[in-house]
Amino acid sequence: MKKIFLLFAAAVMTAGVMSAQDINQATEAYNNGAMELQMGNTTAAIENFQTALTMGEALGEAGADLVANCKKAICSATLSHAKDLYNAKDFENAIVAFQQAKDAAEAYGEAEIAAEAGELIGQTEMVKYNTDGKAAMRAKDYPTAIANFTKVLEMDPANGGVAIQLGQAYMRAGQLDESIAALEVAQANGEGENASKLLSNIYLKKAQASNKAKKYQEVVDFAAKSNEALENGNAYKLAASALQKLGKNDECIAAYEKYLEVTPDAKDAGGINCTIAVLYQQAGNKAKAKEYYEKIVNDPQFGATAQEQLKTL
Repeated sequence: MKKIFLLFAAAVMTAGVMSAQDINQATEAYNNGAMELQMGNTTAAIENFQTALTMGEALGEAGADLVANCKKAICSATLSHAKDLYNAKDFENAIVAFQQAKDAAEAYGEAEIAAEAGELIGQTEMVKYNTDGKAAMRAKDYPTAIANFTKVLEMDPANGGVAIQLGQAYMRAGQLDESIAALEVAQANGEGENASKLLSNIYLKKAQASNKAKKYQEVVDFAAKSNEALENGNAYKLAASALQKLGKNDECIAAYEKYLEVTPDAKDAGGINCTIAVLYQQAGNKAKAKEYYEKIVNDPQFGATAQEQLKTL
């Protein structure tokens, strides 16, 4: 009986020695991980923490504190690694790493790290889509640009800057109606000035297309929308020409007068003044006709006509 007891005691002592050795080895692995992390070697740090965790879990109750520290360290190091990738603009791998950090943190009960990683996944995805969209724009790959900017807006509907970029991508792709919708979003979200310029240009393009198709009322309507977005001489001039073709001379005169008001240095001012004078003369308004003929009496192209007509007024 005494012999059996001695054998049991020897076994207990051996187990104790082995347990102490295992704890020391696990602790050393943990410390190596901490050292690697301090040196910025996050991948090596995570490997060491993982080794220490496995060893600590094998120790049962004796390794409980070490296991808890390893779990927190793994989550923190994985999150740090993901941030390094983000700062290096390796967004695709950063998203994977943030997801790994989130999964580990959820599994190990690190709620704060899981929440932070979750937020950073979304932010990184938006940055990646925006970056890819800009690259596609530079490459004139407008369908890809549209797809990426659309993804950003799905995640952040009030992002006026991205809405501007989406509007430009649609415009260059020739999808003007879609461009208008995107620019109206931008206009409502802090990009009023830039969006208004682009909207005015798009409606002017629509007016020009309608003019080419001889749809003159559409020309007038689109020109009005162009000026509503941002007043511009070209829209007034295009509307005036269409109104004249529609026989709406009073409105035509008003549009031409606005054209001259908005673009006082227009190269074709002489011809426009002559047209206005003729329209007033046809309407029986001699005073206004005289006023406009007098503006061009010295014009090299229209001066002779003006002088001749003034003799009759």
